[in-house]
Amino acid sequence: MENIRLGISSCLLGEKVRFDGGHKLDRFLRDTLGRFVEFVPMCPEVECGLGIPREAMRLEGTSESPRLVTVKTRRDLTEQMLNWANERVRNLEGENLCGFIFKSGSPSSGMERVKIYGIDNVLRKSGTGLFASVFMKHFPYLPAEDDSRLNDPEIRENFIERIFVAKRWRDITEGPPKLARLVSFHTRHKLLVMAHSPGHSGALGKLIAGGNQQSIEEIYSEYQRILMEALKLKATVRKNINVLKHLMGYFKKLLSADEEQELLEVIDFYRQGFLPLIVPVTLIGHYVRKYHQAYLNDQYYLNPHPIELRLRNHA
Repeated sequence: MENIRLGISSCLLGEKVRFDGGHKLDRFLRDTLGRFVEFVPMCPEVECGLGIPREAMRLEGTSESPRLVTVKTRRDLTEQMLNWANERVRNLEGENLCGFIFKSGSPSSGMERVKIYGIDNVLRKSGTGLFASVFMKHFPYLPAEDDSRLNDPEIRENFIERIFVAKRWRDITEGPPKLARLVSFHTRHKLLVMAHSPGHSGALGKLIAGGNQQSIEEIYSEYQRILMEALKLKATVRKNINVLKHLMGYFKKLLSADEEQELLEVIDFYRQGFLPLIVPVTLIGHYVRKYHQAYLNDQYYLNPHPIELRLRNHA
């Protein structure tokens, strides 16, 4: 797979573009995730024409219609930012992005819970940065997160899993839409989606099964919507156990009594929180190779992202 192109707030890569001339380098993003993605850095405030350093600014008004205002001189920069943002997202359509990492708390790039000062000057953490809001509305299916939320291991795993799926989805949509290509994609992602939402997994299966009832373009569009909606949901311990036991079914007549008992014990230890998900997944992967299970060998659930990212290592 070619590198995933991922939009990111420039300051998170160590670029000194903050209002005070500083940066907010995130070493995991730059040094670890950066080995597997191609970052497309952006600083909305600089790109819309503001200098470095610059006067601090904040959101004011309502969450539905916030204004971007400088703190001391009270300059209203809302239109300047929105005009740039709307043009920028149109240009980004050709960048083949598979997601975006925003800077938390930023009045231009914060994804959620950005400080916003109401008419009564009461502070509420209910805003969204102006550029982040425009971007997410323009690209509703692209995975988006902010650096603060990515400190949560489960959110980090979910986001990175989604950008890898988004890249594979982008790859199959580069050529003319074909049902056979979509069926192959669905087959390999079926268990991965099931770990997030069995209901959505079933809906995707029904969509493909009724392939003759809609145009292929309509099927692709609806498939993408359901897929990305499903992957936003967390893959919980309970749902992962459901998938793990589903995987066990493929070895029903192959595992020895000791192997079956060992796998059941490992799954139960995972259920109790004593072991991370990587342990039962690795054991099943061993059995996949030992018993030559070609169907399971192609399942992205067993290898959704590079193991070097250590995303399934948390208990």
